[in-house]
Amino acid sequence: MKSPLLKDIGLAFFRIAVSVMMLTHGLPKFQKLISGNFQFGDPIGIGAAPSLFLAVISEFICPILIIIGYRTRLLSIPVAITMAVAAFIAHGSDPFGTKEKALFYLVAFITIALVGPGKYSIDRK
Repeated sequence: MKSPLLKDIGLAFFRIAVSVMMLTHGLPKFQKLISGNFQFGDPIGIGAAPSLFLAVISEFICPILIIIGYRTRLLSIPVAITMAVAAFIAHGSDPFGTKEKALFYLVAFITIALVGPGKYSIDRK
């Protein structure tokens, strides 16, 4: 017999843990942005400052909202897109070990988008 309680605890644990780990990548970018340092890569050709701004949204703002379970499925999509860009464009020609972390986050946030936040979230249903 499956336990709905364990399923919801597992979904919350996964959602929160992965998002907290992502914050360790987003916080330095956020600090860079608010300090006025806009030097950043331009992997999709929109400019360094817009690329940094989008990275801050997807690696810092979205994970905070995902942690509390607000619009979890929707907000997992920008994070997944950013990780796809990191893995396949920014690190496209790098060895697997270099892009492995971005691929892990890509898989994790796609999973969160597919399964949702679970019962322990603002979005609970």
